[in-house]
Amino acid sequence: MSESRVLHEITPLGDHDFMYVGDRRKKEFTYPIHCHDLFELNFVENAAGCRRTVGDSSEVIGNYDLVLITSPQLEHVWEQYECHSDDIHEITVQFSVDFTDEHSIYHTNPFNSILRMFMRAQKGLAFPMPAIMSVYTRLMRLSSIKEGFYAVMELMTILYELSKQEGARELSSSSFAKVSVASDSRRVLKVKNYIEEHYCDELRLAQLSQMVGMTPSAFSRFFKQRTGKNLNEYIVDVRLGHAARLLVDTTHTVSEICYETGFNTVCNFNRLFRKRKGCNPTDFRDKYRKTKVII
Repeated sequence: MSESRVLHEITPLGDHDFMYVGDRRKKEFTYPIHCHDLFELNFVENAAGCRRTVGDSSEVIGNYDLVLITSPQLEHVWEQYECHSDDIHEITVQFSVDFTDEHSIYHTNPFNSILRMFMRAQKGLAFPMPAIMSVYTRLMRLSSIKEGFYAVMELMTILYELSKQEGARELSSSSFAKVSVASDSRRVLKVKNYIEEHYCDELRLAQLSQMVGMTPSAFSRFFKQRTGKNLNEYIVDVRLGHAARLLVDTTHTVSEICYETGFNTVCNFNRLFRKRKGCNPTDFRDKYRKTKVII
């Protein structure tokens, strides 16, 4: 294993603090890739051309960007890249929540939609423009609320409004983010768990469909309906997520990682990696190392 190169940010919250709001205007992004123990809601305005990396997802953003991250292990960064704005507006809200405690308020009925959103945001969750606009005014005034109670209530309202919106996209793959797979179908969950445990092995549709008592054609349709991906696409994404994590966390060669994650040839691995991630495995590793610092 290589040395950890991800900056583990020391957040400004004390033991009895709930949230921190940073509202700033700047000319460039300079903070390195990092992770932290707190949840983060990050809004960026007037920064078209900036490159946002969350886990193994890397995208160039437009003029508005809003992302929620609820995993302490998920690396993220907003980089200058092709952004030429000299009036970037960034609002970062970091807050402390334990939604794993089944006795907490987040497991009561009024918070159902927020809890589901928190679960999805373990992989990073990017919100579409209608969702951003639905909370824009509240975000703009959040840092000006002086009384802590009212600031917390405003944040909860923002989170609730976002949780009701449609179209939010999960960013990182589950395997890279080290998030347990989930599904509202027991059959799909059984197959997903098996794939997660045996992704480096040969996996065939007939074998997986037999596990849940369905014909291959019926299960193929069922899996696509429940996940939005066909089975082969899902298996490739799981393998690529594990491969991306190995590229970041180890010094293994690309060839070693290719075979460790279930791909048959380096050529095929490189082709699929470039198609899904937008760059080849070597460039992906180099990009991470250039934006990380040792801490």
